[in-house]
Amino acid sequence: MPPSSGVLRPTRRTRIVCISDTHNSTVRLPKGDVLIHAGDLTNQGSYSELSRAVQWLEKADFEAKIVIAGNHDITLDRDFYSKHGSSFHNTNPQDPARCLSLLTGSRTITYLQHSSATVRLTRPEGPGTEFTVFGSPYCPEYGTWAFMYRRPGPRPEALGSDDNGTAASTSVADLWTAIPPDIDILVTHTPAYTHCDDSFGCENLREALARVRPRVHVCGHVHQGRGAERVKWGTDGLSGWDGVAAEVSVERWQDPSPEPASAKISLVDLTGRGGKRMLDFQDPAPLNGAQVPYGTSDVPDPAQELSCGPPTDPTRRDDTSRSLDPEVKPESTNQAGPVGRAGRRETCVINCAIVASKWPHAGGKRFNKPIVVDLDLPVWR
Repeated sequence: MPPSSGVLRPTRRTRIVCISDTHNSTVRLPKGDVLIHAGDLTNQGSYSELSRAVQWLEKADFEAKIVIAGNHDITLDRDFYSKHGSSFHNTNPQDPARCLSLLTGSRTITYLQHSSATVRLTRPEGPGTEFTVFGSPYCPEYGTWAFMYRRPGPRPEALGSDDNGTAASTSVADLWTAIPPDIDILVTHTPAYTHCDDSFGCENLREALARVRPRVHVCGHVHQGRGAERVKWGTDGLSGWDGVAAEVSVERWQDPSPEPASAKISLVDLTGRGGKRMLDFQDPAPLNGAQVPYGTSDVPDPAQELSCGPPTDPTRRDDTSRSLDPEVKPESTNQAGPVGRAGRRETCVINCAIVASKWPHAGGKRFNKPIVVDLDLPVWR
C-alpha cells in the first residue's frame, strides 16, 4: 500500500529478537515473533559450522527468521572463496554451492543476499502483521574477508572486483542505492558510519539510511558497537553529501538489563507502552529540522532517553497500537517532505553483536544478550 495513499491501517505490536556475530555460538534466545540474524554465523564458513548454525536457527520457535551472511561466512561469497578459499581451508576445501544450500533450502529461514522480501505473519496466535525487509552482507574492507568493498576514493573505478576479490569503489554507492525506498526493516552486516559503529561503519550506508529511513536498521560486525540509537529525521530532505543535515537528533539507548547472566531481556520498546512511541508520518515535525522543546507541542521530547519498560507478554494480541489519541494509528499520510517512506520521522538502529570480545579473545570469549525490539507494524488481516 503506497504511503501517499493516505489510507489508515491499524498496527499491532510485533516482537523482534535481534542477533548478529554469533561466531559458532548458540545463545539462549528470548521469545518473540521474528528472529533476525545480521551475519557472521560462523568463524570461517565451513559446511560443518554453517550446518550447526542453521540447525540451531531452525529449531528456534519464531514465526519468521531473517538471516544474512557476514564477512566470516566466507563460503557464501562464491567469488571470494574461489580466490581465497585455499587460505582458509587448504586441507579441506569446501563446496560453496553446498554451503549456500543450507540456507536457501531451509523451510523456516528467509536468507537474503542483497535482496528484499515481504514477510507476512499468519499464525492464528500471532500478531497478524506484515513488513518488508532488505538484507545485505556487504561491509567496508577490513582485512581479507568475504563480502567486502573498498571505501570510496577520489577516482571512482568500474564495477566489479579487483584481484583480491574486493569490490571496486563505485560499487559502494551502487550497492546501497539498491535498497528499496519502501522497506520497513533494513538488515546489513555493517553499521552505518557514526551509528553504533565505533567509527568503523560505512559512510555511504549512512547516506542511504537517511534516504530510505527504515523503521529499524539491524546490524552487527563491530562487536564493541553493540547497542541501539534512535535517529530523528528532519523533513527537508538531504542537503549534505552524507545526509548529516537530515539528522535532527540521536538518542543512545540504555540497556535495562546489560548483565549477560540476567534473565531479563534487553528491550527496546518503540510502541509507547513501556517506553516512547516511534515517530511516524502523522506526527508534527519540527520546522527546518529544529528540535521542538518538550511541552510546546504533541511531539515527544527529543532529548528524552530511550525508555525500556518491563517485558510485555508477547502472546497478547489485543493491544492494537494507538497514535497520540486515535484508536487506529495511520500507516501514512500526505505529509510534505521526502517522497515515499523517506518521509518517516525516525529510525532505530540496532547493533546486536553477540560476541562482545575481539580475537584472540584474551581471557576467553565474552557475550552480549540478544536485543529485543517491540515495534508497531501494519496488520494485514
